[in-house]
Amino acid sequence: MSLTIGSLSELQQYEEQELGVSAWHTITQEQINQFAAATLDFQWIHLDAERAKTESPFGATIAHGYLTVSLLPYLWTQIVSIENLKMQVNYEIESLRFNQAVTVDSQVRLRAKLLSVKDLRGIAKARIEVTLEVEGSRKPAYTGIITFLYHFL
Repeated sequence: MSLTIGSLSELQQYEEQELGVSAWHTITQEQINQFAAATLDFQWIHLDAERAKTESPFGATIAHGYLTVSLLPYLWTQIVSIENLKMQVNYEIESLRFNQAVTVDSQVRLRAKLLSVKDLRGIAKARIEVTLEVEGSRKPAYTGIITFLYHFL
């Protein structure tokens, strides 16, 4: 169940708090293939399952790192629903560190903590600590800080 926030002042109430965790999402080979086609990144470690079994240190194909990052907005909306918006803008990613590869058919989920909210003349600048967890692993796929700009009505 996601948290619903309808204003800048409501968002500020959650500063320095963990906001929650998304549902698990399975990374499929079809999703990896579609991402490769969209980004023109056809490296064999993502697409060639037979070669990956024998030549890759991961023993299987892996998701593109940027594929896992591209899931941020989708997984974030499972944690928090921001209402009464004119628009939301992806503003910044800082300190993003890939800690381990995500193999095909792995399940991932996002854990988020709201670090800070600044009022920029009615626009909320929200800095969020994110961790992409991999089911069955103590080490996350990545950690970092993302910043969204929320233009409330």
